[in-house]
Amino acid sequence: MALAGESVSVDAARRIALNAQGFGEARPRRADVRHLRQVVGRLGVLQLDSVNVLVRSQYLPGFSRVGDYSRATLDRMVAQGELFEYFWAHKASLLPVQGYPLVRWRMRAVERQRWDEPPAPEVSVPWAVVVGMRRLSVERPGLVGEVLARIADGGPMTAGEASPDGVRRKRSDPDPDPGTGTMWNWQDAKIAVEYLFCAGQLAIAGRRNFERVYDLSERVLPDAVLRAPELTADEARRELVRSSARNLGIATAKELCGASGHYPLPVATARQVIGELVDGGELVPVRVDGVKQQSYRWSTATDRAVEARALLSPFDTLIWNRDRTERLFDFFYRISIYTPAAQRVHGYYVLPFLLGDRLVARVDLKADRKNSTLLGPTVTAEPGAPDFAEPLAAELELMAGWLGLEKVQMPGKSAQGS
Repeated sequence: MALAGESVSVDAARRIALNAQGFGEARPRRADVRHLRQVVGRLGVLQLDSVNVLVRSQYLPGFSRVGDYSRATLDRMVAQGELFEYFWAHKASLLPVQGYPLVRWRMRAVERQRWDEPPAPEVSVPWAVVVGMRRLSVERPGLVGEVLARIADGGPMTAGEASPDGVRRKRSDPDPDPGTGTMWNWQDAKIAVEYLFCAGQLAIAGRRNFERVYDLSERVLPDAVLRAPELTADEARRELVRSSARNLGIATAKELCGASGHYPLPVATARQVIGELVDGGELVPVRVDGVKQQSYRWSTATDRAVEARALLSPFDTLIWNRDRTERLFDFFYRISIYTPAAQRVHGYYVLPFLLGDRLVARVDLKADRKNSTLLGPTVTAEPGAPDFAEPLAAELELMAGWLGLEKVQMPGKSAQGS
């Protein structure tokens, strides 16, 4: 079917994306749980990450949109079952608990998987689970059941506590599952609990120093959610793509559900679901100037003017697709935390600074908690950026207060982008 549709300028597409992500609205005077719920509902997902040089990544999207709010509010939403932890695409994330039925088909696919065979397309688990379960199903076929029984009897526990024999490999020991990489060199009990988590038998009851604590799903998730009717795979995929389209506002098929898209799906499935949403009038085919691929606009998305001021987490859903970020904002962005120090250009934990509807700078930030200071050793302006010194200073003061820091220190060099 020939598509194409109306022409949309890149500027309008960028405003559509920003409005869909909640940047078109003024921040409230005093943000509370209602505002945070609106943020989560709009984004659909808060990505988790272990880096804490500034603040854990799941807290930043709320601050970017509503300003100073209590991080304890988000913690309570998790503790009270409003949010649950699972994988959005391949990313460990917090999701609204109403979305639990949308991922149960993936859990069932993990349960059905035979590990002596290649993973089915719908089985989305860490590679360490695939390789580890392949080995454990032969070497220790009873381990998963032993781990599950230990948690059922003992209550919430970490992977190490769930080990039935307490035996742990040393770092110097050879990796029993070659090819997983050093960061995935998991203990056997860790492979077992992660499999059970992916299969929905265990859920994340909390974290200790960012280490997952596992418990039976029925002891973590609300009964009403667990008893909710299960969706078919087709129904769930349709709703997942619908959610992605609503969250993004405007996107290509690849950005919606390609291999590195907002919610990856097999190509044939993605085409079918997008076609159904187009036929139903929920997705509108459009042509974005300069973009060769067919784009789609969410039917109720708006391109009203945006007057935002925000520092963005590297894991913010607005910018986590780096190719889309470059296309909409003319902003080439890569996270630097995995880059050797000598090769870093803009700093270590670099946050893009959004002013109006443009990304105007990159700000390297660190929370020096010992000295109660927000440090910004490097600020890099984008070529042709307007003067942003005052709005950036105001945003940094707001962030420092939000983090409970007394001072802002920006003594470092100020570099001009190239």
